[in-house]
Amino acid sequence: MYTVTFYSFKGGVGRTMALMNVAIELVKQGRRVLVVDFDLEAPGLDTFGLSQTPVPAGGVVDFVTRYLEAGTAPDVTEYLSSSWEPRDGPGKLWIMPSGAHTKGYAASLANIDWGALYGRHDGYLLFEDIKAQWKATIDPDYVLIDSRTGHTDTGGICTRQLPDSVVVLFFPNVQNLRGLEKVVRDIKTEAQSPRNKLIQLHYVMSNVPDIDDEDSILENIRHSFKERLELDDDPMVIHRYDSLSLLNQVVFTKDRPRSRLSTEYRALTATLAKHNPADRAGALDYVRSVAMDAGPVGYGHWTHSTATAEHLKRIEQNHATDGEVLFRLAACYGDEDADILYTKAIEADYRVPIVYLARALSRFRHGDRDRAESDALQVIRATDASNRELRRAISLVTSQRLMKVAGSTDLTKGMSPEVRIWIASERLVHSREELQVARILLQDAVADEQLTGEQQERATNNLVLTCIALGAADEAMEIIREQQPIVDEMDIQQAFNYGMAAWAAIGEVVVESFARVVTLHAERPETMPDANYLQCMAVAHWAAGQTETAVGFAELAKQQNHISRRREFSCWRYMKVSAREFGKDTDEIIGMIEGAALLPGFMRSQSAES
Repeated sequence: MYTVTFYSFKGGVGRTMALMNVAIELVKQGRRVLVVDFDLEAPGLDTFGLSQTPVPAGGVVDFVTRYLEAGTAPDVTEYLSSSWEPRDGPGKLWIMPSGAHTKGYAASLANIDWGALYGRHDGYLLFEDIKAQWKATIDPDYVLIDSRTGHTDTGGICTRQLPDSVVVLFFPNVQNLRGLEKVVRDIKTEAQSPRNKLIQLHYVMSNVPDIDDEDSILENIRHSFKERLELDDDPMVIHRYDSLSLLNQVVFTKDRPRSRLSTEYRALTATLAKHNPADRAGALDYVRSVAMDAGPVGYGHWTHSTATAEHLKRIEQNHATDGEVLFRLAACYGDEDADILYTKAIEADYRVPIVYLARALSRFRHGDRDRAESDALQVIRATDASNRELRRAISLVTSQRLMKVAGSTDLTKGMSPEVRIWIASERLVHSREELQVARILLQDAVADEQLTGEQQERATNNLVLTCIALGAADEAMEIIREQQPIVDEMDIQQAFNYGMAAWAAIGEVVVESFARVVTLHAERPETMPDANYLQCMAVAHWAAGQTETAVGFAELAKQQNHISRRREFSCWRYMKVSAREFGKDTDEIIGMIEGAALLPGFMRSQSAES
């Protein structure tokens, strides 16, 4: 049960209207809401025509009067009326009016000595009892209290004892600023009182004219409020809304939900929910905002302010069995605390792939490779993991484990063609053992009629590379000829690979293919060549008899590789290699260009096996 008081120092700011619109919006969202009319001198919550049961024979004044007469707290349900409910959803509204509006109401109110109530009749305990009764009888998610204006005897009840938060509404002028300073100061002192109660304050400039602020009048007043009330952020704004519907006390969030006024009331509602640790949607909203400020999980221990840290802890306590909230909460912490929350989320049966992936990444960063791989395999085995989740999980698995995964039809059949092609073309490309598994994956992919044209082309091109690396040069040439049987019409990739496959198949350089590569490069040179492209151009120009140009390309390939320092595909071995190995391969290419009797590494491997 989260209690919010709506307070204004002066009237005419739309406080009661704001409260009722927030109440209805919360009910529409499925919340159980009690509104309490503590504006005892000028009550009005029961005038919105929302009651579905007879208005009770009394309210706050009658409750207190009866207590003073009997010495015990009466049954609060006698003073509540059931109110509006949406057609669908669990939301519900109750109203506790200020009292029975008979001729005797004013006298009953005048007869209550609020000072004596607290000083001699345990008034504090009375209102603690009323809170307990609200919770025990109707169990509302929210209690919204409409407090009277000014400095009053009842003000402390509404703004300090009862609420978890206070919405301070004000028209931006000096009168309101001067009056609010004391009220705000008193509310803040609760944090230093024996109760140690931190009350969240929300500031709302209300009934603000929607006109150009040419002379910065509004801006200067806003600055004065921020400075003197010590606000960290600008107050929210509810603009003046000229509509005759206000005369009929229309609840805009219910009857005119598309109006600008409804939008502003919904923003206020969201802000209140965000600071209620028991509200699931609000808690997730709060967690998102903190996580955005904190940064990526796992890159340091995040130190939050005391208020933020306490609020996050209350969210965890309120949602201790909600796996999704616990998972999202982990984003507010560094790896050590996040790992604990991921585990709690899984124990709470939130076993979606992203949780296992997040925990795997956390454990991987801390060197716990075995448990990281175990979590990654949970993602890989999941039937509902996204392509992105699968790829990140696969990146955490060792090559030996991945080859077993890739060889398991049960696991790979549930993967999208995109992921299977990625495994074969990006992960299983570092050894002949890996390439043998990749070849099977790619052959299955090429035969898959469900592939898009782009996927089919990528699978086919990578199958060509794999076949060449494994010594299946004839198969590689056949695949290329099926794509394009005429060398002079091949694209640059087809022509180069055909030339390398033919070289491996017949033991001699077929100049025609490499000449096609040189011609295509001259016509459309790569504007941002990577090290692999430059290395291929070195081989092609050497084969075409342009040795000086070939050496230049090889030197550029080494320079580019030195800059990138990443694993590159080497056409000398037809597999991905480290930056150091790429440099060695390119040095051998230079040696070949300069006359050394050298064969590409993939051909030598095949000869050695033979």
